Amino acid sequence: MKLTRKVMLTVAAIVTAGSLASCSGTAAPTRSAIDEFPDKWDDEITIDVFDGLANYMGIQQGWFAKIVKDKFNMKLNIIAPNVAGGGDTLYNTRVAAGDLGDMIITDKGQKLDELVQGGLVMDVSDIYPAMDNAAEYDAAVQNLAGESGGIYAFPTSVSSLKPTEASEGLNPTFGPFIRWDLYKQLGYPELGTLEDLIPVLEQMHELEPTAPNGKPTYAFSLFKDWDGNMMNNAKQPATFYGYDEMGFVLAQADGSDYQSILDADSGYIRSLRLYFEANKLGLVDPESTTQNYDTLYSKFQNGQVMFSWWPWLGQTAYNTEDNMAAGKGFEIAPVADQKIFSYGAEAYGGKQVFAIGSKAEDPERIAAFIDWLYSPEGAYANSAQTQGSAGPQGLTWDLNAEGEPELTEFGNQVFLQGGGNVPEEWGGGDYADGVSALNAPSVLPVSVDPATGFPYSYTFWPSYQEATANALSEDWSAQMGGATSTMEYLQNADQITVAPGASYTAPADSSEIETLRNQVKAVIVQYSWQMVFATSDSQFDSLLKEMQDTAAGLGYDKVLEVDMANAKDQNDQRVAIAKEFG
Repeated sequence: MKLTRKVMLTVAAIVTAGSLASCSGTAAPTRSAIDEFPDKWDDEITIDVFDGLANYMGIQQGWFAKIVKDKFNMKLNIIAPNVAGGGDTLYNTRVAAGDLGDMIITDKGQKLDELVQGGLVMDVSDIYPAMDNAAEYDAAVQNLAGESGGIYAFPTSVSSLKPTEASEGLNPTFGPFIRWDLYKQLGYPELGTLEDLIPVLEQMHELEPTAPNGKPTYAFSLFKDWDGNMMNNAKQPATFYGYDEMGFVLAQADGSDYQSILDADSGYIRSLRLYFEANKLGLVDPESTTQNYDTLYSKFQNGQVMFSWWPWLGQTAYNTEDNMAAGKGFEIAPVADQKIFSYGAEAYGGKQVFAIGSKAEDPERIAAFIDWLYSPEGAYANSAQTQGSAGPQGLTWDLNAEGEPELTEFGNQVFLQGGGNVPEEWGGGDYADGVSALNAPSVLPVSVDPATGFPYSYTFWPSYQEATANALSEDWSAQMGGATSTMEYLQNADQITVAPGASYTAPADSSEIETLRNQVKAVIVQYSWQMVFATSDSQFDSLLKEMQDTAAGLGYDKVLEVDMANAKDQNDQRVAIAKEFG
């Protein structure tokens, strides 16, 4: 999330206050350097964790809380702007008070820099020698230190993978996922390109015009929640051809092409035409303009939608054990010319970082906790369930007689049957309620645990793949050359393009560019939705020209110049990181 001007001014005030305090002779507290942590912590403490990613507010509960309590005699009080509402307001208030939190999870780049300059995060260079697990990723830690010379933050989503390797696991982030069972009934018709989906989806709709709940079905169901610089749903199909967004630019993962989204032949306009053509056939949900993501998700659960842009929408919502056993579910479509965008493993960690607040009373213990997050035990425990995290060994998984990891009976209950109640000795309560509220993986789940030789994510384990074989996956595999996962199919077919993980962060807009961008993006989003629901070809074309002309009049080209420069800078970093890591 970009700092607003108000936030920047607030932090600047803290910098000024800190400078005045320094001039008056107030010194920062000193600590003795340490090279190891104590074996136990005698007194219980509760720390405030300001977490820009958390979707839970309050004291961490359940099995993760018990692990943290047993190891560090510590409770985590999660402060979540996502839950509290008015995220900037909560952030500004705490920054103005000079105490954002004892532990902070925030964006690296400008936001972290501002907090460092404002004296809100602590330099833990004297504690770092004791952090043996974090030191395994020293290059990423030192990269964050940069020119400051201090250790102010620790990276998330670190990995031993090369930055040119896909980071997502068995599924890419994006892809054209369709109701495979209906596609099968049609005899697996060939799909040469994106537009070939329209007649196929129309035939699928004819096969099942009504969902089991009696509601009408649609090929496409859209939502507005995530609209920003553009209509989010219209950006997604561009990722099927290797593009991702940078402001008003669609940039190829390999740096071979950059498009202005308003060019008549851009991937963005192509997507708008796709939805427009589908809507003329009655294939677009008329409630798209008013529903939110939660409503859309429930429609996927109920079988009312036939196309998904992401595996974590269609598959997560609809591919239940019962549906898959019956051969029903979402699988990626074999579009012949697709070249799907994939995020390479971040060489120096992900967008977010862990930091220790400058007012923390026990920074050594917080550092020990952060260090533990990078250990195999911490990696299994901390990643969110949706990322394939296996959870704690002995509870949800263990080693079998061959020394390979496999889910326990309770793990099968949790991950394959929809949940379960945790035994009291592990903290009790529903398993999902005890998942780490940090929502920031320390280690990518696709990374390999050196102790087992298998990834931390249970979805890669042979035992899991054998246990989850079903009528749906077996039929899909048979049609896809025997591939056992989406990623394997795409790699075998040379249909994926990996953007090297360079950890690029675009600089903040100037106040002028920010003002122009806000005006222009509102126009783009408004006209885009109107174009999808245009009543004729001539109206679609007329709205397109109006959008282009209005945006140009509001300064689109000036903002585009900034975004184009950022997109090319990002590619320069991708090229450099790929070269650096061979």
